[in-house]
Amino acid sequence: MPDKELPAPAPSPAARRSDTTRTTILTAARERFAADGYERATIRAIAKDARIDPSMVMRYYGSKEGLFAAVLDVDLRLPGPDGLNPHEVGRVLVSHFLDLWEENEVLTALLRVGVTNPAGAERMQGIFRDQLMPVALRVCPDPEQAPARAALTASQVLGMAMARYVLRFPPAVALPREEVEAWLAPTVQRYLTAPHP
Repeated sequence: MPDKELPAPAPSPAARRSDTTRTTILTAARERFAADGYERATIRAIAKDARIDPSMVMRYYGSKEGLFAAVLDVDLRLPGPDGLNPHEVGRVLVSHFLDLWEENEVLTALLRVGVTNPAGAERMQGIFRDQLMPVALRVCPDPEQAPARAALTASQVLGMAMARYVLRFPPAVALPREEVEAWLAPTVQRYLTAPHP
């Protein structure tokens, strides 16, 4: 008779508190790094924002650099390339990115940090390269063009994010979401799937 798999034990109260503390620190750090930039943000200010002792930040993340790396660890949760219809990829990606920007402040904070800090910019480059490139490779007509096509796609979604969610240009903010999708999706579709100009 095969052994029954036992359910995973519930996390202990201490583990739950630890997870809550980590989340609280990361939330405070994202906001502080976005507001002050990497250089001016301090562990003491982040701890104050999180309403914990600065030693707790050091305990969980080791240093300001370790905390910054954790803040910049973002999963775009892009749809799997194999499940994407090449004829719908522009609409799907634009809709997905709008969902991400509107669901939470993580990407907005990351974008702010990315434009003010070389490590943040490098991390943004890595996130988009590693997570958007498989989509471009799957749908573009020439795999050698995938890096350029992924970069063009990133320019559209990041440009709109900067205008709508970071700089908050009134006309960009006022556009209904459906119009944003209608404007951007054909451009992203062309970048990813059209023949080379």
